[in-house]
Amino acid sequence: MDADPGYAQEFVDVDGGRLGVQVYPEPVGTTGAPVVVIWPAMGVRARYYRPFATELRAAGLAVVVADLRGNGASTPTPSRADRHGYAELADDVGAVLGALKPRLDGRNRLLVGHSLGGQAALLHLALHGADEVDALALIAVGIPYWRSYPGLRGLGVLPYTQGIAATAALLGVWPGWGFGGRQARGVIRDWAYTARTGRFPRLDGTDTEAAVRAVRTPVLAVSVDDDQYTPHETMDDLCAKLTAAPLTRERYTAAQAGAALDHFSWVRASTPLARRIAGFAGDLPPH
Repeated sequence: MDADPGYAQEFVDVDGGRLGVQVYPEPVGTTGAPVVVIWPAMGVRARYYRPFATELRAAGLAVVVADLRGNGASTPTPSRADRHGYAELADDVGAVLGALKPRLDGRNRLLVGHSLGGQAALLHLALHGADEVDALALIAVGIPYWRSYPGLRGLGVLPYTQGIAATAALLGVWPGWGFGGRQARGVIRDWAYTARTGRFPRLDGTDTEAAVRAVRTPVLAVSVDDDQYTPHETMDDLCAKLTAAPLTRERYTAAQAGAALDHFSWVRASTPLARRIAGFAGDLPPH
């Protein structure tokens, strides 16, 4: 890593581990700027989002990026002894918001989630309420339901996702063979359930589907061109669950970005997208 990565590395203690949190300097020339807290995709380290964080700061937003549990600077490393799943990921979002509360008070606060990180952010709102969050931006997030994929792709998605789940169950951990990095079997179990059924699993005894339908937090949902994992149709399926939330549905195109895009590369071509999120934040009522 660079000697000066451009952010302060902090940690938030959670049950069974700690979460790495990267806090970027306040945007130049502003005070009380809206704060975005970014939650990464499965197996993607927080530091990968530095180009996106830079663009968000340039657009006038304060930026924090958290490593998902077991990834990057967060612990524990996934192992047979680690059984966390979606419920813990959703709880972790609340833990980080709680730790940041002194720096968030009086500001508009947005969760920005990429792929699995977007699901974790949404599930946090569904399971724990939205009083501490003013808006949610979902980028390249979708329900990986095999029937959602266009053409014949879904016929491959179903055995692929269930094969990964079977391997994780057998080994007690997903080793990261060609997909997603090393992951706790609970995360893979919940992800594979959604891929198989098109529904979120019940978490902590809660009907998660009903809880998601009740979310009223404003949502900006952006799918990305040429996304090999969550094509536009999978985002459409997720948005269909948000029946109570004020929803803005958009697509981020290669023409807008001025570069080729996919599930990951949008991060390095994110100037227009960062400005759009800043505009979304600016349209929110003052906190």
